[in-house]
Amino acid sequence: MKKSKLFIENFLIYGIGGIISKIIPFIMIPIVTRLMPNSKYFGLSDMSQTIVSLCSYFAVMGMYDAMYRLFFEKDDIDYKKRICSTTLLFTIGTSVLVFLLMIIFRKSIAAFFFESYEYAYLVYISAIATLVGATNSIIAAPTRMQNKRKVFLITNAISPILSYSISIPMLLAGYYVIALPLAGVIASLSMEITFYILNRDWFSIRFFDSKLIKELLWIGVPLLPNMLIYWIFNSSDRVMITQLMDIGESGIYAIGSKLGLASQLIYTAFAGGWQYFAFSTMKEEDQVETNSKVFEYLGIISYLATTIICVIAEPFYKLIFLPEYHRAYIVSPYLFFAPLLQMLFQVSGNQFLVIKRSWILGSTLSVGAVISILLKFALIPSIGMEGAAIGTLLGYVISDIICALVLIRMKLMVVRKRFLFTTIAMCIGFLLWRFLFKSSYVLEIVWVITFFFITFLVYRKDIRLLIRR
Repeated sequence: MKKSKLFIENFLIYGIGGIISKIIPFIMIPIVTRLMPNSKYFGLSDMSQTIVSLCSYFAVMGMYDAMYRLFFEKDDIDYKKRICSTTLLFTIGTSVLVFLLMIIFRKSIAAFFFESYEYAYLVYISAIATLVGATNSIIAAPTRMQNKRKVFLITNAISPILSYSISIPMLLAGYYVIALPLAGVIASLSMEITFYILNRDWFSIRFFDSKLIKELLWIGVPLLPNMLIYWIFNSSDRVMITQLMDIGESGIYAIGSKLGLASQLIYTAFAGGWQYFAFSTMKEEDQVETNSKVFEYLGIISYLATTIICVIAEPFYKLIFLPEYHRAYIVSPYLFFAPLLQMLFQVSGNQFLVIKRSWILGSTLSVGAVISILLKFALIPSIGMEGAAIGTLLGYVISDIICALVLIRMKLMVVRKRFLFTTIAMCIGFLLWRFLFKSSYVLEIVWVITFFFITFLVYRKDIRLLIRR
């Protein structure tokens, strides 16, 4: 199969799966917020997910990516089964340890994240979610590594439907605090059982190979700081808003980030199709050129999509949400763009995984993370939640630039002048939108049309080739 066809097919198929898994929560958000008395309860649910995402990184220890990388190292079924089984047993051990630590320190966790000891019981649910989610990711991995796209589509449809079929009755019954977290645990556990039944041939104690742990850790452990830095980018803003403002404001910010779920559709499509494509083609002679083209094209898609969000964010929030949440629209363009920049970083940073030098990713990300934290501390007290969104976005911008410069120097990436030109045009347009165009819907539309026209002129040959194909 041609590489372009392989990538596009995976991108589209996993994009459909991503749309299925994200569109249901996206549709349900206005309903959920109307069933809750105020933004505080949504903030608590969102903060529970923030805790789970942080603790899951320690539970998984980078093993998912390490397993994915080594799975394609040899075309030997026995070797692949040893990789999968060793990874799962190791992850079960680390997940149980993290689970127990969360239970032991539940009061301290509740006081820091929820601003009150009274929500310690919510930490119990978060601990279970961490245990289930960490092992689920490993058990489900063979489905993706074998590129079983139909299974992916079906499971992505079932999981959110199951979750909301449980949470909505609970909300109607008045269980505002635990409804969403508990429903998520039940849905995740159901999916884990399903994937184990489907993938059980890949996991067995007899395939455990202690000699492989060292190689898995060699790739996986250096990725742990990277995952923690991703958490700083994507979730620390909630914690900082809670600490510097209050949990209700964090809930409103969380609603503002939900339009970013639209960008998660692109990101999920990328993530699902990218790993299989990247590692299955990593030994090709033109790998650097291919990787660079993917980076460039996804960058252009990200720019175009973000300009549209800038225009529709405010009317969308006023149409869909209660007045309490209307002001959340201002953070949407930033938080829509940020996951796309993360996607671009992972495309370029994948080159470090290919050459087994994953530690470089942490160094690159850490600079952006430090800048992000400093900006949030400076901006949140003065301009509120928008300051947190700005800090997140600029942190990713810095990380992307540094990563690209390092790879260009190592001759592992090529950035063309046309992409630099389009990037500069996007930056100028975004600044003009925030400070000049935002007050006029007509100017916003003119800006979007102009940017689309410029992009078409620059990439007209590529667009014609794509249409032909």
